Amino acid sequence: MGSARVTQSFAASVADAERCWYDTSGWPAWLDGLDRVLTVDPGWPALGAAVTWESGPAGRGHVTERVIAYAPGQGQTVEVRDVSATGRQSVTFGAMPGGVEVTLELQYRPHRRSPVTPVVDLLFVRRAMTLSLDRTLGRFGVRVAGARP
Repeated sequence: MGSARVTQSFAASVADAERCWYDTSGWPAWLDGLDRVLTVDPGWPALGAAVTWESGPAGRGHVTERVIAYAPGQGQTVEVRDVSATGRQSVTFGAMPGGVEVTLELQYRPHRRSPVTPVVDLLFVRRAMTLSLDRTLGRFGVRVAGARP
């Protein structure tokens, strides 16, 4: 299983960051690759709830994120499924002087594996995943800073 992890800090409170992160109406503005949100379960972001979204034409297709762990004020872990991979994505929020530190981590397993999969992951996929997570957090930071009162 491959993994990618990024951390960024923003001038916002944990509560502001959480509110922005879980507000799926804002996802198209900052979630890398997302074109539109299709469905959101009424219990989102609580345990068992799911969001289904669709990427742009060159992206991941339909993606489902189902909550498998949720701790208000701390973060959430979702099981992620799309046409090419499954995995777990975690977001954590930590208070720090003057803001919040947000960590986004993705552990993924491609549906199709071969003897060269680990090499391809190491050389190409992991870097692409890390860059995507970094773009997501960077855009999220702009959004959460703009959402502050």
